[in-house]
Amino acid sequence: MTGSLSKTPSAARPADERVRRISPWRALLHRPELGSIAGTVLIFMLFGVFAGDSGMFNLDGVMNWSTVAAYLGIIAVGACVLMIAGEFDLSIGSMIGFAGMMMAVPAMFLGWPMWASMLFAFVGCMALGWLNGYLVVRTRLPSFIVTLAFMFILRGLTLVLSTHFSNSTIVSGVGDKLDADPVVHTLFQGTTLHGLFSWMASLGLIEKLPNGEPVVAGLPKVILWWLGVAAIAGFILSRTRFGNWIFMVGGDTNAAQNVGVPVRRVKISLFVFTAFCACLFGVLQVADVGSAAADRGLQKEFEAIIAAVIGGALLTGGYGSVLGACFGAVIFGVVQIGISYTNFDSDWYRVFLGGMLLLAVLFNHYIRSRATASK
Repeated sequence: MTGSLSKTPSAARPADERVRRISPWRALLHRPELGSIAGTVLIFMLFGVFAGDSGMFNLDGVMNWSTVAAYLGIIAVGACVLMIAGEFDLSIGSMIGFAGMMMAVPAMFLGWPMWASMLFAFVGCMALGWLNGYLVVRTRLPSFIVTLAFMFILRGLTLVLSTHFSNSTIVSGVGDKLDADPVVHTLFQGTTLHGLFSWMASLGLIEKLPNGEPVVAGLPKVILWWLGVAAIAGFILSRTRFGNWIFMVGGDTNAAQNVGVPVRRVKISLFVFTAFCACLFGVLQVADVGSAAADRGLQKEFEAIIAAVIGGALLTGGYGSVLGACFGAVIFGVVQIGISYTNFDSDWYRVFLGGMLLLAVLFNHYIRSRATASK
């Protein structure tokens, strides 16, 4: 009798009625990045038809729109994570210009080494991010209002600093200081993996210039920073307890607080992270251009939010994806650079982005409605 029982296959055991099976299609509908991936495929198909033979998808063209996507992707990741927690930061764009000025002014006019100026910019921006978050959670005012005020404050401070020290809205000559600082140069300036690109050119895998050098010298470091920030944020969001807290805070703040989630610490931390992303954008931009300007980062806060929304983040919080925000940034980069490879009037760029935002919101609402219809 015992022997016959031991031969009973485990597959014959009845399924647990408490476990509900979900079809692959419905599981796909639950993914926030579905809309942005579909939009990316559509955009590539569109420009493949209208600009396929223009060089847009050659290596140098790919690097052009990838660099644009990387810059936006850095701040889109910060905006996305903060939106999942149910908050906004409209000071991101002004923080970019302010960070560049905080980096340039001490180095050019106060005699600071460039690494110290860069560190000063990060510490200052993250402190302002903490102040943003503290005011939001302490006063319970909408983050829209608090960060809108900081958007004007930081833009004004950037203008004051630049005109006071340089008597201009641009602080130039920073590039020479950057070249002389090995730390900043290694981390933020120029490209990397030069040997790999030269090796591929020698094998004929990529195009070469008449002098034998590869048409693309290396991979822009901003792309590596983007991938690094996105990978870390995505891991924290999907694989850690802190990531679960973020979703809980955005879904229902009161319920999260009742089960012991440190709501204030979560929100303030995310404001600090968003400020870090904005400062990283500003530092990389100064390192790339070699100057700081008071108008840098203009309207970037809206582009970051649009990229996050296209990526599936809900304006009401509690739902979103870092991967989706990255695909939203890719859409921006492809459209912004791709228009110059076509016969389209570049003045239509903003119209297209507005249309993409509206379609993304409608599509995400539809997907969410379908995904939750049977719950």
